[in-house]
Order: sequence, then C-alpha cells, then structure tokens
Amino acid sequence: MAVPAPRSATLELARALIERRSITPDDAGCQALVAARLEPLGFRCETHAINGVTNLWARRGSGHPLICFAGHTDVVPTGPLDLWRSDPFAPTEIDGWLYGRGAADMKGSLAAFVTAIEAFVAARPDAAGSIAVLLTSDEEGPSVDGTVRVVERLAAEGESIDCCIVGEPSSVDRLGDMIKNGRRGTLSGTLTVKGIQGHVAYPQLARNPIHLAAPAIAELAATRWDDGNEYFPPTTWQCSGIHAGAGATNVSPGRLELTFNFRYATASTPESLAQRLESILVRHGLDCEIAWTGSGRPYLTPRGGLVAAAEAAIRDVTGVNPELSCTGGTSDGRFIAAICREVVELGPVNATIHQVDERVSIADLDALTAIHVGILDRLLGGNTR
Repeated sequence: MAVPAPRSATLELARALIERRSITPDDAGCQALVAARLEPLGFRCETHAINGVTNLWARRGSGHPLICFAGHTDVVPTGPLDLWRSDPFAPTEIDGWLYGRGAADMKGSLAAFVTAIEAFVAARPDAAGSIAVLLTSDEEGPSVDGTVRVVERLAAEGESIDCCIVGEPSSVDRLGDMIKNGRRGTLSGTLTVKGIQGHVAYPQLARNPIHLAAPAIAELAATRWDDGNEYFPPTTWQCSGIHAGAGATNVSPGRLELTFNFRYATASTPESLAQRLESILVRHGLDCEIAWTGSGRPYLTPRGGLVAAAEAAIRDVTGVNPELSCTGGTSDGRFIAAICREVVELGPVNATIHQVDERVSIADLDALTAIHVGILDRLLGGNTR
C-alpha cells in the first residue's frame, strides 16, 4: 500500500489560520496560534489589545541585526457566500489551490513566516542577531490601533528594526516576480464648495456649486504634480466621491462636497501638494473649505542588504529575477519604516485578493517558506550567495 506524502507544515498552518473567522478587526485567535508556535523557539510574545484590535510583538534574541516579519491576521468580509465555490472559512484544496478568505492576503504568508522561522532556528539555533514577528488585526480596517501603535511603543523604548519583510501579496503572475521596495504616500481630503441654493428656472438668482467647481476639478485631474523618479511613478490626484443636491430636480444645490486622494511620489511632499491644490482653488475663485482627513508618508528601500538577500533567495527557489516596484496602495510598511531602514513586501500572487474564491497556490506556500529561509540565512546565517 502506498504511503501518503507528508502534509506540508506551511499548508497545515495556513489552513488552521483560514479556519479562524478573523474579519477585521477581529483576530479570532490567529495570533495566539502563531504565538504558540513561536514560544517553544525562545520567542518572548507580547499581546497588546487596543480598542478591539489585537497586536502581537514576538522577539527571539536581543542583539542586532533584528530581522522582522510583519503582517496582519484580519481579513476583509467575504461578500455573497452563495458566489463562493466553498465556505470561505473552510479551507478547501482544489486542483493545487487552497481556497479561503485570507489565503493570499495574507494567512498564507503568515504560515510561511512561522514555518521558515522554525526551519531556520532548527538549522542555526545559535545564529547571530534577532528575529521578530509583528502582527495586527487592524490592517484591513482604519489602521489606527494596529501596527502604528506597536511601532510607537517600540520607538518610545528606543528600539529599532534593521530589516523587515511584510507579507503582503506582492507577486503578479508567479511567485517572486515582484518585490515592493517602497510605497507611495497617501494624502486625503474633503473639499466643500459653497454656493447659493435656488430654483433651476432662475439660475441668475443662484450660484450652483457644481458648475462653479467643475473647471477646478478638471484642472486638478489634468495637473501633472511631478514626474516621479527611478522608483516611483508620477503623483496622481483622484476624486473619490462627490455629493450635491437638494433632493428635488428643480432645485440647484447650495453646497458640494468632494472627497479626494493623492498618491504621491517622494518627488513631492504633503505640504507642496496641499499648497498647489489650494492655489488652483483660489485661482478659480471658489468659496470653499478643505478638511485634510488622512495621510501616510512614502517609504523607499534602495538596493542593498535586504533587497539583495530577497532577490537572491527568490532566484534560488524559483529561478525568477524579481522586479522592484513601488506601485499599488498603502501597507503597514509605511508605519514600520519609521523605525526600520530597510522594508520590503514579499508574498504570494495577488490576483484574487479581496475577491470571491480567494486562493493561493499550494506549491507556492512551500516555495515562499523556502524563500524566507533563504533570506534569514543570508542576513543572519552568514550565507552571502
């Protein structure tokens, strides 16, 4: 009788994590599961609960370099259950894929972190430096009480991280084909344009803020804010919402409210963008107010130790030469960069994240584990291949 092949440790842990219904900001026991795997390896695990958010900081060793694996245990809501081919919280294996909410974003990555650490510590128990794991259940939500709070506490204690691998699904077509070595900054605001409400039949007695704002909106959308640089595409401005109306078709509104967002390169600053936007509004003579509602600074990790280690590990495991990119949305890397000089994002293929039937390649889970072992080996184990 044939003996079944042993189950992958990374696959089994990924399945266990997916089974936990950790819809943001609920951790649903995911971090306790990870801590239970790390503590026998000598990790000191600290859990910090803030306003319904659960954060884990786990560290093995006290010296430097300190290599951190960071990620999130929360997932986005499932959407219509009847559209899934299986229960999104009942991990299902079909044709070489593992299906389930969070499979790619990012419970597969978390499982690979843990099993890579287990393998590395078993092979090199006396390796120099330290390893840490930073997890939050507030990445898919407002990101107010998650990673940023842990970073603030570490900064207050004078702690710094040398290298951080964030497990966001960075790959595009195949595992390892893209590393995110930075992210654009984000700057959001709400613009309120004031007019005078009136009857649509007597426009001379009113000031329609929609008509008044339209030329300014067109100019904002057409403005070239900068040219980007070697790593970043040019800064973009997008209108993300607009509302005006008095509730009847024969009444022109007295106010218009527009929400917007900049995704900006390091060639610009929040201050320079705000100044230019406000000057455009002034030039169009708008009676308006701006409320700046949120921001996040860009970060960039140039080619160097961590990027080189990740590139080499990916080539060894997959044969792929990864592309460096700073495209896409924001991640918790923007918070970690405040106390860490080198941050990259490296994870599975992102084609199905946040979608119905989210999935990850089962083969990629073990390959990702091997990549992380290779990175640790190069940064802490003395392997410089």
